[in-house]
Amino acid sequence: MSLTAAILAGRTGLTASQVGIQVAGHNMANVSTPGYARQIAHLRSLPGARSDLFQIGRGVGVLDVRRQVDTALQARLRAAYSDEAASGERANVLAQLENVLNELTDADLSSRLNDFFTTWSEAANLLSSNAVVVEESDRLAQYIRSMRSDLTRLREEVERRIDATATDLNGLLDRVARLNAEIAAAEGGGAQANGLRDQRDTLLAELSAYADIDVVEAGSDGMVDVLVGSTPVVLGGVNRGVEIRRESIDGTLTTTVVVAADGEPLPVTGGTLGGLLSTRDGAIDQTIDRLDAVAARLIFNANRIHSTGSNGQGMSSARGTLQITLPNRTRALNDPANSTLAALPYAAENGGFLVNVRNTATGALEQVRIDVDLDGRTNTGAPGFADDTSAEDIRAAIDAIDGLSARFTSDGRLEITAEEGVQFSFEDDTSGVLAVLGVNALFSGSSARDIAVRPDLLEDPGRLALGRTVNGELVENGTALALADLQNVADAALGGRTISKAWSDAAQSVGVRSASARAQLQSDAVVREGLEAQHAAVSGVSIDEESINLLSFQRQFQASSRVIQVADELLNTLIGLL
Repeated sequence: MSLTAAILAGRTGLTASQVGIQVAGHNMANVSTPGYARQIAHLRSLPGARSDLFQIGRGVGVLDVRRQVDTALQARLRAAYSDEAASGERANVLAQLENVLNELTDADLSSRLNDFFTTWSEAANLLSSNAVVVEESDRLAQYIRSMRSDLTRLREEVERRIDATATDLNGLLDRVARLNAEIAAAEGGGAQANGLRDQRDTLLAELSAYADIDVVEAGSDGMVDVLVGSTPVVLGGVNRGVEIRRESIDGTLTTTVVVAADGEPLPVTGGTLGGLLSTRDGAIDQTIDRLDAVAARLIFNANRIHSTGSNGQGMSSARGTLQITLPNRTRALNDPANSTLAALPYAAENGGFLVNVRNTATGALEQVRIDVDLDGRTNTGAPGFADDTSAEDIRAAIDAIDGLSARFTSDGRLEITAEEGVQFSFEDDTSGVLAVLGVNALFSGSSARDIAVRPDLLEDPGRLALGRTVNGELVENGTALALADLQNVADAALGGRTISKAWSDAAQSVGVRSASARAQLQSDAVVREGLEAQHAAVSGVSIDEESINLLSFQRQFQASSRVIQVADELLNTLIGLL
């Protein structure tokens, strides 16, 4: 205990107050700096020496200067950024999807379907001509193809954004890894590299807006590991990278986010990338699938009715729209190995159909039934397709009818031709095989991608069948009535709904999802704003508080200076007494 000790204690006060003033000044200078976390000088009392009788102490020391952060709050804020970004992407893509569907306007698919059925109803009442019916059918087919094309373009745009997002994500991961290395090098002396840590936290917050991440500071070197789920993408100073991998599974293109280093899948559900993936796999793909399903059932059901349609003079020739490869012509129609038929979204079934052959000179009518066996069993009752009906069996059976010949064209279509003076028509097809083969069909194609009116109908609308033969008698508007009534027929393949209802439900589903996404975005924004306010309260700089600290350290500096001055005067007095 001495005056010299008092001077030394005063010197420590001067040093500590200078550090405090510097920290306060640095905080005030960065009050508007994005990502800056307030710094605090941590002081501790220096214990007295053992030789000191009372161990009063040796003044004050600066323990360290650290950022004021709440790591748990930071993690919650990063999660909020991730959730809001994902909701924003979902809301954005769903809004674009709604615009493509354009439902609840006069130019939507529901209105087109209504116009199509209405035209057939008018044709049944002799209010519309064949040309009008064919034109309206073509308009519907073009609209469906155009909508699917727009949906496909939207999906491709999302795919491009997924790639761009992954590239940006990799860039951020590289920067985090580099900062990890810089922080470890800078903190080798024991002090925290607060500025570098602020930069890293800013990058991590930006990173969380791209994907849902977890951040773990594992060691004492200041480095952090970044994980997606439980899979690390940054380990210390190494970026393991992310990449987009695409592959076709059962004809469906799938997109997966994987670790570039080893190909391990990453369960990305949040952030921009998660939002894009979920809307592409969910809303867009599902809408395309539903549009394809509606188009397929429209094609099949309309063709099933029209294939058995007729007019006063019957047909002299008919060509199917389905192209069957040579090996598949002799395979059973229900054989899974028949790739042509297995790829269709509809199928023929057990049953048969009637072929009406009329001699135009005598008026004589011959009616021949062709059975279609598609029970999936052999003659012995065992499972198998050896005895089931093939396209070749259908061709041979028709070719065996007097006055008719049947063959496959070079591109694999079934073509039926009548001899001169003979006309034919079909009736009562319980198997649906004529619709599957596209014989006397209204539409060609099998989905929204390729639906179209049969080309020869566009060239000659007079080939359109408005009537149908029932029990050998022609009902002049029978096909038109049946097609007009199709809008009221529930289809098991569409969940027991009509074609129009199935599409209406699909469009409403998109609308509900879009509204839900907008509501979720607003909710996530409120959560994010609340957490940002909490974070600002903990880590943000308050000018008032820093001004008080500045004044406090100023007084500490003045007091320490006064202690040194008094101790010096007393020492001078003692020296003067000697």
